Amino acid sequence: MSRLPAAERREQLLDCAAALFSRKGYAGATTAELARAAGVTEPIIYRHFSSKRELFVALIARTGERTLQQWQQDLEGATDPGDRLRRLIGDNPMVSEQGREAYRVFLQAITEVNDPDDSTIRDAVHEHIAALHTFLKHEVGQAQETKRVTTRFSADLIAWLLIYMGLGYGLSSALGIQGHGVDAESGTHVQDVIARVLVGRDRADSDSPG
Repeated sequence: MSRLPAAERREQLLDCAAALFSRKGYAGATTAELARAAGVTEPIIYRHFSSKRELFVALIARTGERTLQQWQQDLEGATDPGDRLRRLIGDNPMVSEQGREAYRVFLQAITEVNDPDDSTIRDAVHEHIAALHTFLKHEVGQAQETKRVTTRFSADLIAWLLIYMGLGYGLSSALGIQGHGVDAESGTHVQDVIARVLVGRDRADSDSPG
């Protein structure tokens, strides 16, 4: 068993937990299985996390942090608020290569958030969604200020709409629903429709004849 700095070991345990929970489910996975997957003993896990539940909460929090980091990275170089919003609409973390596994774990929180004796998972989910909503609300507000998005509805409400649609699309993908999100005849993707309805034609389209 190789020795790692504490911060690196913690990240390794979270990585292994994400893979294990995604495969076996939060309830079905054990810390003994996690220890084997990580190549450590169970006491090592408990040096970093007091329980499997605490580890799950940390995984939810890290998933949200990584989503915001990915969005910020993908928005680099985009100065037009409409273009920025289009990029976000096309960057659903629940189906991205980087976030797919972690968000499959996130969906498992549905079975854990109503524990009357422990609200830690519910609180983590609320904080996770609130952070994404704040980010999206800011971007929608910027697009509204430059008249790239309608002001008929508040940025707060439109940000919630984007979250609802993103969750629905991500859930359909996680369930493996065949042909979801794409028009069978035209090949038009639902993300294109959302972007067109919300932002309108992009600058390239607007500058093109016809």
